[in-house]
Amino acid sequence: MKKILLLAAAFSSAAFASEASAGLSVHGHRGTRGTRPENTLPAFEEALRAGVDVLEMDLAVTKDGYLVVSHDPYVTPARCLGRDGTKLSSPVAIRSLTLEELRRYDCGSQRNPAFPRQETSPGAGIPTLDEVFGMVSASTIPAARTVEFNIETKIFPWEPTLAPDPDEFARLTAETVVRNQMENRVIAQSFDSRTLRALKKIEPAIRTSQLTHEELLDIVPALKSANTDIWSPNYRWITADAVKAVRAAGIKVAPWTVNTEEEWNAVMALGVDAIITDYPADLIGYLKSKKLR
Repeated sequence: MKKILLLAAAFSSAAFASEASAGLSVHGHRGTRGTRPENTLPAFEEALRAGVDVLEMDLAVTKDGYLVVSHDPYVTPARCLGRDGTKLSSPVAIRSLTLEELRRYDCGSQRNPAFPRQETSPGAGIPTLDEVFGMVSASTIPAARTVEFNIETKIFPWEPTLAPDPDEFARLTAETVVRNQMENRVIAQSFDSRTLRALKKIEPAIRTSQLTHEELLDIVPALKSANTDIWSPNYRWITADAVKAVRAAGIKVAPWTVNTEEEWNAVMALGVDAIITDYPADLIGYLKSKKLR
C-alpha cells in the first residue's frame, strides 16, 4: 500500500540532531523558482547570493544539439514572450528550434502566478548549460567557488521527438560537463534511468541521482540496479524506513520540492542528506536560525 508522508506540525529539537540534518545540502530548485523566473541566469545568480550548495536545473536539447536549461520541452506562452514582447499563440518545441532561434524568446518578463514573491527579470532567455557553467566560473559571489550542479535530463518516452535518445543525451551531457571541467561538481538526475546508466559508462566521475514520483517497493535494489549515487524522491512519498534503508546502502537522499518550515522539519526528521526547494534563501536562513548551518 502506498503511504503518504504525514507532516507533523512541530518536532522536538532532537529531531534536528541527526547526522544528515547537521550537514544538510541545500539545492536551489530551478535556481530559486519562488523568487525569480525559473532556470534563468538571474535565478541562478540569486541562488548563489543566498549561499546554496547546489544549483538544480533541467535540460532540453535544441535542433542543432545544444544543451539548454528548461524544465519544459517547449517554449511556453505561460513562461515566455517573443523578443518584441508579443504573446505566443501556442507552445513551440525546443527540439524544433536552433539555438539562434531559441534566443529570440524572452522568458524572464512574465511572473509565475503560483509564486507571488517572484520578481521578473525582463529579457532573460533560456540559457545554455555552457552559459550557466560560465556564469558561475566568472562569478565573484563566494558560493560560486564551491557550488555544485544538479542537472536533470528531461526525456519523454511517450513523446520521443521532444528529446534525443538516452545514449545521445548522455553523450551531449558528458561532453558539456567535461568541456567545462565540472565532472566533480555535477550530479545528473533523471526519472529515466537509461541516461543515468549511459552517463556512468561515459564519465564515471559524474554522480547520478534517480528521481522518483511515488513510493516504490524494494527501492534499494532498484537504485543499485541503476548504479545511482543519490535517490531523489517526491517528499510526499518517503518514509523513515525507506530513508534508513537507502542511506544504509551508501546512497544519499535528496527529496523534492520542499518549500515550507513544516515540510523541512518533516524531511529532516527522516534523516535526509539534502533538500531541493523553491526558496533556498528561506531554507538557509531557517537552518541558521536552528544553528544547523
